[in-house]
Amino acid sequence: MKKIITYGTFDLLHPGHITLLRRAKEMGDYLIVGVSTDEFNRKKNKEAYHHFDNRKVIVEAIRYVDKVIPETNWDQKIDDIIQYDIDLFVMGNDWDGEFDFLKRYCDVIYLPRTKGISSSKIKKDRLLD
Repeated sequence: MKKIITYGTFDLLHPGHITLLRRAKEMGDYLIVGVSTDEFNRKKNKEAYHHFDNRKVIVEAIRYVDKVIPETNWDQKIDDIIQYDIDLFVMGNDWDGEFDFLKRYCDVIYLPRTKGISSSKIKKDRLLD
């Protein structure tokens, strides 16, 4: 069984999130998604609209996702890869090269983002209304 892992805040869910998760799942058999906790987001100077528990429930409901785990810090990725016997780490290409150090543990792929949509754009557009 080929296992894949990805991470994100997954706030203000949009078609780009779904496309990323679908494409990640197509690369293997079992997809684990690390959803950033509220505390971790605050450390990154980020505030999600939805609280972690709500974002977790939403991501768990997506048919491509097999398991959701909390992302509590930057350094947990290696431990998660080892613990869950991960074959492939997937992120959007806006992170290109940032996680190449994980290639010692599994394959790493950066997928193209869906053009014209992002949570940041949604928040910005909403402020203009």
